[in-house]
Amino acid sequence: MTDSSFSFLDFRFLDVIDILLVAVIIYYIYSLIRGTIALNILFGLLILYVVYLLVKQLNMHLLAEILGAFVLVGPIALIIVFQTEIRRFLLLIGKNVSIKKTAWWIFFFGKKEIGSNNSSYIKPVIDACKSMKASRTGALIIFAKYFDEQYYQNSGESMDAFISKRLLESIFQKYSPLHDGAMVITDGKIKCASCILPLTDNEDLPVHFGLRHRAGIGISEVSDAVAIIVSEETGEIAYAKQGRVKANVSFAELERLLNKDI
Repeated sequence: MTDSSFSFLDFRFLDVIDILLVAVIIYYIYSLIRGTIALNILFGLLILYVVYLLVKQLNMHLLAEILGAFVLVGPIALIIVFQTEIRRFLLLIGKNVSIKKTAWWIFFFGKKEIGSNNSSYIKPVIDACKSMKASRTGALIIFAKYFDEQYYQNSGESMDAFISKRLLESIFQKYSPLHDGAMVITDGKIKCASCILPLTDNEDLPVHFGLRHRAGIGISEVSDAVAIIVSEETGEIAYAKQGRVKANVSFAELERLLNKDI
């Protein structure tokens, strides 16, 4: 008769892969909600579930019934509460890597063509940022791989313009009717300007971050977009991606980040 007491040690290779995949998924979910209010909500739900298990074991029937009602609708509540994070997670899987940067594109068309296409509209943006930093002109520039009308076109002025340094400066010039809001760039063109974007709920941001910074971080939380923020008060340039923000970014670093992320 075989001893089954050590059967849990009988790992297969697929079990190792299974554990690694689950660990990767948990890591990505945590990285998506880290630093956001969603993490506090998740902890609150876990505490509520632990309390439910405790009162159930203690035969506290009334409280167990009340908490059990919350547990029963738990999956639906999770979808409603975490719809923004679920959207970000699906975007991370489906759209985080542009088709132009896949191995097939490189195989058929070559890597140099990709770099030249990007640099043709990255350079005017960086040149405009240099000018706006010197003049302390506030700006919010969004690079979106996927143009989502829910966040962009419906709240701003539709455009279909080629990118140039003077056009960017004109849009964000203090007395321009389009300066208040975000400019969205997709596929190497300015798609719209003066867009109103969702603000982040992150409570751990520096106190000097205003609505422009919170909008740039907010859109990076709910989509695959990255944001360049030029502060009107200090001229400092910040870069937001996946809900994270890098402050006081140099122009060399900004160029490197854009070449990597768009």
